Amino acid sequence: MKTTTKKLSDTKVEITVTLDAGDLAPVRERAVAELAKDIKVQGFRKGKAPINLAVKHLAPNAIAERALDLAVRTTMPRAFDDQKLAPIAIENVDVKKFVPDETVEYVAKADILPEVKLGNFKNLKAKMGDTEPTTADVQEIIDNIVTAYADKKAVKRAAKTGDEVIIDFVGKKDGEAFPGGSATDHHLTLGSGQFIPGFEDGIVGHEPEDKFDLELTFPKDYPEKTLAGQKTTFEVLLKQVNEVTKPAEDDALAKKCGNFKNMDELRADIKKNLEAQNRHRVMGKFHDDLVKELVEASKVSAPEILIKDQLRYIRDDVVRNAASYGQSFEEFLEHAGQTVEEWEKSARELAEERVKASLVLQILAKEQAITASEEEVDAKIAELKAVYQKSKDALDSLKQPEVRQDIRNRMVIDKTLAFLAETNSKSTKGSAKRSTKTKAVKEPKTNQKSK
Repeated sequence: MKTTTKKLSDTKVEITVTLDAGDLAPVRERAVAELAKDIKVQGFRKGKAPINLAVKHLAPNAIAERALDLAVRTTMPRAFDDQKLAPIAIENVDVKKFVPDETVEYVAKADILPEVKLGNFKNLKAKMGDTEPTTADVQEIIDNIVTAYADKKAVKRAAKTGDEVIIDFVGKKDGEAFPGGSATDHHLTLGSGQFIPGFEDGIVGHEPEDKFDLELTFPKDYPEKTLAGQKTTFEVLLKQVNEVTKPAEDDALAKKCGNFKNMDELRADIKKNLEAQNRHRVMGKFHDDLVKELVEASKVSAPEILIKDQLRYIRDDVVRNAASYGQSFEEFLEHAGQTVEEWEKSARELAEERVKASLVLQILAKEQAITASEEEVDAKIAELKAVYQKSKDALDSLKQPEVRQDIRNRMVIDKTLAFLAETNSKSTKGSAKRSTKTKAVKEPKTNQKSK
């Protein structure tokens, strides 16, 4: 077998394979043996006749076609291996020459994993942020608890800041209601800043059963691009005004929240929980920053086929997100003030970043011999089974070899990220293994909604 390679790009090659009679002889024997299984020769059971008899009942063209197919399928992996290439997907195979039993020449184009030249993964500039909650962070949670336990009493008077109101409203632009701008029986605390400027202030002074319009302009930096800077009208019906009496921030309140003796214990528990949340968030950003910096320091190209795979995943996420709001993909983009072309450009950039990050982490894991043992994978699967014990489909999927491999790959990536973080910051040592066991702060059920 003779093999030559033409490099089309960093991620695509064209490989030419030439086979001679010596290469084709065993292939022909196998082709005949496979075809003979379906041949019935008199005096023998189907497929049991000697090969020298069965071959007489086979059409030469059938033998030639099967031999050609086997020749290509069996030699192509070896051809790529001989050239030290790792094909991701083979685009097409073009047979240039075929003389049965004498010679075959075919050309295959394939996407390959690029050669990755890993940059220096030590002493990267990315830094891990602070995980310590501020006093204001803790107080914000306390304020939420106080609000949740507040006593609410319907009153027949004009609404004022601090009251909770129950309203129906319809937001219109150019006389037409816009998506997401309407609600019925919405609970709103005046002064909470949940709505755009002017909305809550516009309710102050009105009494129950009042109907009124609020002429408002959305902020220019409003996330919904179709509404940013736009003049709108909100038709409002004030249905009820609730006077809110908040409980004192004392030990009695702390005891309502769980097994706490006093406010000091409650605050300590809140701080511990916030620190755990911050650690997870900060570590995630630290990982992202380290990988981004390592990719920039490395030489790596993203194969087009992998970019397209990532684009499908990204689009599927957007479609699911849009569906949760009762929108189509196109409607979702329209409300975000984005054209399909703009979205595709930004999504492609994200997809390319993800592919490059994955390739760099794979090489780092390989160089550092980072693996996940069978015992570790078994333990992870057991953990997942406990989580999905009520879902038969999920449990069945965990038995599939490809799912097991996906779990293993994810574990290797997680270990590699931990290694990268530890290598670049002494403060992260052991942080991935630390666990924060805290009491759960109980909050009362409430029918309050947010906008």
